[in-house]
Amino acid sequence: MMGVTARVLVGDVRDRLAGVEAGSVQTCVTSPPYWGLRDYGTSLWVGGDADCEHVKDSSKTKSFGNPEFNENRPSREATKTKGYYFENLCENCGATRQDSQIGLEGSPDEFVEALCLVFDEVWRVLADDGTLWVNLGDSYANGGGMSAPDRSHSGGNRGERGKQGSALSRGGVNRPSALSEVIKPKDLVGIPWRVAFALQARGWFLRSEIIWHKPNPMPESVTDRPTKSHEHIFLLAKSAKYFYDHEAIKEPVAESSLERAKYAFHSDAPSTKNNALGDKQGIHVDEMGTRFVNPSGRNKRDVWTVPTKGYDGAHFAVYPTALIEPCILAGSREGDTVLDPFSGSGTTGVVALRNGRNYLGCELNPEYAELSRKRISDDCGMFGQVTVDE
Repeated sequence: MMGVTARVLVGDVRDRLAGVEAGSVQTCVTSPPYWGLRDYGTSLWVGGDADCEHVKDSSKTKSFGNPEFNENRPSREATKTKGYYFENLCENCGATRQDSQIGLEGSPDEFVEALCLVFDEVWRVLADDGTLWVNLGDSYANGGGMSAPDRSHSGGNRGERGKQGSALSRGGVNRPSALSEVIKPKDLVGIPWRVAFALQARGWFLRSEIIWHKPNPMPESVTDRPTKSHEHIFLLAKSAKYFYDHEAIKEPVAESSLERAKYAFHSDAPSTKNNALGDKQGIHVDEMGTRFVNPSGRNKRDVWTVPTKGYDGAHFAVYPTALIEPCILAGSREGDTVLDPFSGSGTTGVVALRNGRNYLGCELNPEYAELSRKRISDDCGMFGQVTVDE
């Protein structure tokens, strides 16, 4: 692991990746924000009265995330004690809210397009034989029809980028022009597959759907559907032929299978399978052996059972290191660079450096970028160099 490095770029990933050398990344392993779930505290109020709290109803409270990280930021996190902020325009002082984060788009179409713009940049920096591993969670439409606030006119980069409705008309039949017109209250939105199909349409090879089975899922109070206990990880590739080290992530073979491989297997019964040998000669095999069971392990399956684990730092939705280690081992070699455009608390960086890979992360929130730096530094110790580039 000596000599590996980790670098975290602070700012809008769509801007920061533009400065990264093309083809310099071997694999990208990431978990983008859920659509409409929470605000990560990156918004700023521009104009108006600097002393205004921009709160429209102090009689109500709503908590978005950890206020410890955002107590001095004019964002929705502080609403736990101050009430609801105005969405885009403060009606008290005229200030406008600007934000570049992904996840608070006003519709699934906008969210999918915003992610696609990020992965367009990932495509450019990825090696020709590189891979993309994307962990995505889904969202439900709430009673108002959507589970995200209406931010289709918000300021900043996020409001100006990627508004693209998906035309759903075919066969001469008039159909709704956007997902927001089709999704009903209580609908499962299907965000993971919508993103996967959009990336496929942009040229990515969609190679595998991996199910992350959570044996300890978050409890839910719903009584009219099963409790959700899985998420998706999609494996996509830039080219039809790509680097994938299946040997590095083989699964152990069950003892029962190894024992079964030792059994003698004789068959002198007529068989049409060997017609090439002449007149229906039968199969004769002395021992099943490694032709049937490889003692070194079996090819990894596409359902991964990994318990969720908490993290003592102040960040949400930290995926387990055990979940993404197979992605990094299969998608890269020692000395390669692993990218996470949504670095968060730096889990991808921790696993990359543990396995002798370099790490490049992007993070919009400066506090989380510093959290990434400290966590990776504490984990890799003297074996790696970690920097934050603002």
